[in-house]
Amino acid sequence: MRFFVFGTGGMGGFFGGKLLQAGHHVRFLARGPHLQAMKKGGLKIHSSAGTWTTPPDTALESTKESEPVDVVLFCVKAYDTEAAAKQLDPVLSPHTIVLSLQNGVENEEIIRRHIPRGRVYGGIAYISSRITAPGEITETGGLQRIVFGPMHGPIDRQAKDVHEAFAKSDIRAELRQEIVGELWKKFVFISSMGSMTAVTRLNQGEILASRPTLDVVFRAMHEATAVGKAHGVTIEAIDPARVIEGLKRFDSGTRSSMYFDLINEKPMEVEALNGTIVRLGTSYGIDTPIHRTLYSALLPYHLKHLQKRDESEKP
Repeated sequence: MRFFVFGTGGMGGFFGGKLLQAGHHVRFLARGPHLQAMKKGGLKIHSSAGTWTTPPDTALESTKESEPVDVVLFCVKAYDTEAAAKQLDPVLSPHTIVLSLQNGVENEEIIRRHIPRGRVYGGIAYISSRITAPGEITETGGLQRIVFGPMHGPIDRQAKDVHEAFAKSDIRAELRQEIVGELWKKFVFISSMGSMTAVTRLNQGEILASRPTLDVVFRAMHEATAVGKAHGVTIEAIDPARVIEGLKRFDSGTRSSMYFDLINEKPMEVEALNGTIVRLGTSYGIDTPIHRTLYSALLPYHLKHLQKRDESEKP
């Protein structure tokens, strides 16, 4: 199959690299020093399963350099969703699946509004991986798993073909008819624990070791769950024991992408995560004091770093 990775960060680079290893046609879109390093020496992928490098000629700086593909792995940060979706036209056919593997619960609808053809699927990637140097990503173990499915309507033959391509590329994947609940499941977790690692600067092991800190995380999860239910989503109640069990599957030193964005002075997904919970909570009359606090603490950094990035990219 033909894949286009839009956003070659830790997640897109890892899964795209696995697909390329298995013989699929894959092209990677990146920018800045990361792109230049990839064009010169390929993308070097350090993984718990080994280390390998993609060919330099698979790195692109524009969708205009590619023909239409079967699948777009849409992996940009949530705050870039609209701008990125508007660039998809050259890689789309009427049958292209745009698979969003992003944090948040509103990206799929934004993409759908801005693409002239193709179909949008929702997806969740469970993986701990990030850019560690230009042209280099590091995956540190964990689930390495994708769950995906249509936002509306039945699963079709092409989606089953994508699922098979993942399986043959040694990517654990699950194809589900109902994906919205799974999107919210990760949303509840990442908006709570992810934001706490950023605000406190603690890793997951340190948060697990501090019961008062962990209790705040659970309170944040309960807020997000209440908002999801009010929004009409079928979502399980928070089971602290299951959450703790899940956290222990990751390296104790794990921190969220939001933490790394904060300390590296990059924009963060605070609007798509905590901001969404606060906004929806307000519309449904649900108080969300923990998320409101996290949002107010992180938003100024996001806005400052976003302005800095935009100014640096001006011609």
